[in-house]
Amino acid sequence: MSVILHKEFEVIKDDYIGAGRASSEIKSILGSVGIPPKIMRNVAVASYEAEINMVIHATGGIITLDVTDDGVIKLVFHDNGPGIPDIKKALTPGFSTANEKARSLGFGAGMGLPNIRRVTDEFDIQSSEDGTIINLTFYVNE
Repeated sequence: MSVILHKEFEVIKDDYIGAGRASSEIKSILGSVGIPPKIMRNVAVASYEAEINMVIHATGGIITLDVTDDGVIKLVFHDNGPGIPDIKKALTPGFSTANEKARSLGFGAGMGLPNIRRVTDEFDIQSSEDGTIINLTFYVNE
Protein backbone atom coordinates (compact mmCIF):
# COMPACT_ATOMS: atom_id res chain seq x y z
CA MET A 1 0.00 0.00 0.00
CA SER A 2 1.44 3.34 -0.99
CA VAL A 3 0.03 6.86 -0.87
CA ILE A 4 -0.95 8.08 -4.32
CA LEU A 5 -2.48 11.37 -3.18
CA HIS A 6 -1.53 13.56 -0.22
CA LYS A 7 -2.90 16.99 0.58
CA GLU A 8 -3.04 19.23 3.67
CA PHE A 9 -5.49 22.00 4.49
CA GLU A 10 -5.28 24.67 7.17
CA VAL A 11 -8.32 25.42 9.33
CA ILE A 12 -8.55 28.77 11.11
CA LYS A 13 -10.45 29.37 14.35
CA ASP A 14 -13.70 31.33 13.95
CA ASP A 15 -13.35 31.47 10.12
CA TYR A 16 -17.05 30.94 9.51
CA ILE A 17 -16.79 32.48 6.03
CA GLY A 18 -14.16 29.93 4.94
CA ALA A 19 -15.65 27.03 6.90
CA GLY A 20 -16.29 24.10 4.60
CA ARG A 21 -13.78 25.20 1.97
CA ALA A 22 -11.38 22.34 2.72
CA SER A 23 -14.22 19.81 2.71
CA SER A 24 -15.41 21.05 -0.67
CA GLU A 25 -11.89 20.79 -2.06
CA ILE A 26 -11.53 17.26 -0.65
CA LYS A 27 -14.79 16.23 -2.34
CA SER A 28 -13.63 17.75 -5.63
CA ILE A 29 -10.25 16.02 -5.45
CA LEU A 30 -11.86 12.65 -4.74
CA GLY A 31 -14.28 13.13 -7.62
CA SER A 32 -11.41 13.87 -9.98
CA VAL A 33 -9.73 10.55 -9.13
CA GLY A 34 -12.90 8.51 -9.61
CA ILE A 35 -14.03 7.80 -6.05
CA PRO A 36 -17.61 6.42 -6.14
CA PRO A 37 -20.36 8.95 -5.27
CA LYS A 38 -21.53 7.16 -2.09
CA ILE A 39 -18.00 7.11 -0.64
CA MET A 40 -17.46 10.72 -1.74
CA ARG A 41 -20.68 11.73 0.02
CA ASN A 42 -19.63 10.00 3.25
CA VAL A 43 -16.20 11.64 3.13
CA ALA A 44 -17.83 15.03 2.46
CA VAL A 45 -20.20 14.68 5.43
CA ALA A 46 -17.43 13.58 7.80
CA SER A 47 -14.90 16.16 6.64
CA TYR A 48 -17.40 19.03 6.78
CA GLU A 49 -18.54 18.13 10.30
CA ALA A 50 -14.96 17.76 11.57
CA GLU A 51 -13.84 20.97 9.85
CA ILE A 52 -16.73 22.94 11.35
CA ASN A 53 -15.90 21.54 14.79
CA MET A 54 -12.34 22.81 14.35
CA VAL A 55 -13.59 26.27 13.37
CA ILE A 56 -16.00 26.46 16.32
CA HIS A 57 -14.14 24.74 19.14
CA ALA A 58 -10.39 24.64 18.40
CA THR A 59 -7.69 27.25 18.02
CA GLY A 60 -6.98 26.15 14.46
CA GLY A 61 -5.52 23.05 12.95
CA ILE A 62 -4.62 20.92 9.95
CA ILE A 63 -6.60 18.42 7.89
CA THR A 64 -4.57 15.75 6.11
CA LEU A 65 -5.97 13.69 3.22
CA ASP A 66 -4.25 10.54 2.01
CA VAL A 67 -5.50 8.13 -0.65
CA THR A 68 -3.67 4.84 -1.11
CA ASP A 69 -3.31 2.69 -4.19
CA ASP A 70 -5.38 -0.07 -2.56
CA GLY A 71 -8.49 2.11 -2.22
CA VAL A 72 -8.19 3.51 1.30
CA ILE A 73 -8.99 7.13 2.09
CA LYS A 74 -7.57 8.47 5.34
CA LEU A 75 -8.41 11.82 6.86
CA VAL A 76 -6.69 13.20 9.94
CA PHE A 77 -8.02 16.28 11.73
CA HIS A 78 -5.42 17.63 14.14
CA ASP A 79 -6.27 20.75 16.11
CA ASN A 80 -4.40 22.78 18.67
CA GLY A 81 -6.76 22.59 21.62
CA PRO A 82 -8.46 23.14 23.99
CA GLY A 83 -9.50 19.49 23.72
CA ILE A 84 -12.73 17.64 24.48
CA PRO A 85 -13.19 17.12 28.24
CA ASP A 86 -15.66 14.21 27.88
CA ILE A 87 -15.47 12.35 24.55
CA LYS A 88 -18.26 9.93 25.48
CA LYS A 89 -20.62 12.85 26.15
CA ALA A 90 -19.45 14.64 22.96
CA LEU A 91 -20.42 11.53 20.95
CA THR A 92 -23.99 11.71 22.31
CA PRO A 93 -26.43 12.98 19.65
CA GLY A 94 -27.66 16.47 20.58
CA PHE A 95 -24.90 17.26 23.07
CA SER A 96 -23.21 20.54 22.20
CA THR A 97 -20.76 22.99 23.74
CA ALA A 98 -21.00 25.44 20.81
CA ASN A 99 -20.80 29.08 21.77
CA GLU A 100 -23.56 31.63 21.13
CA LYS A 101 -21.87 32.96 17.98
CA ALA A 102 -21.80 29.48 16.40
CA ARG A 103 -25.42 28.83 17.39
CA SER A 104 -26.54 32.17 15.95
CA LEU A 105 -24.99 31.10 12.63
CA GLY A 106 -26.91 27.80 12.65
CA PHE A 107 -24.16 25.55 14.00
CA GLY A 108 -23.95 23.63 17.26
CA ALA A 109 -26.79 21.09 17.02
CA GLY A 110 -24.60 18.45 18.62
CA MET A 111 -24.68 16.06 15.66
CA GLY A 112 -21.14 16.58 14.33
CA LEU A 113 -19.26 13.73 16.02
CA PRO A 114 -22.20 11.29 15.86
CA ASN A 115 -22.57 11.97 12.12
CA ILE A 116 -18.84 11.53 11.55
CA ARG A 117 -18.82 8.19 13.36
CA ARG A 118 -21.92 7.04 11.45
CA VAL A 119 -20.47 7.58 7.94
CA THR A 120 -16.92 6.29 8.44
CA ASP A 121 -15.55 2.77 8.23
CA GLU A 122 -13.03 3.46 11.01
CA PHE A 123 -13.28 6.28 13.55
CA ASP A 124 -10.75 7.13 16.24
CA ILE A 125 -10.63 10.22 18.43
CA GLN A 126 -8.00 11.22 20.98
CA SER A 127 -8.14 14.44 22.94
CA SER A 128 -6.30 16.38 25.63
CA GLU A 129 -5.98 20.06 26.50
CA ASP A 130 -3.23 20.21 23.87
CA GLY A 131 -5.66 19.32 21.11
CA THR A 132 -7.77 16.70 19.43
CA ILE A 133 -6.82 14.21 16.73
CA ILE A 134 -9.56 12.50 14.75
CA ASN A 135 -8.51 9.68 12.41
CA LEU A 136 -11.07 8.61 9.81
CA THR A 137 -10.78 5.76 7.33
CA PHE A 138 -12.99 4.99 4.34
CA TYR A 139 -12.68 1.83 2.25
CA VAL A 140 -13.44 2.35 -1.43
CA ASN A 141 -13.39 -1.31 -2.45
CA GLU A 142 -15.72 -2.85 0.15
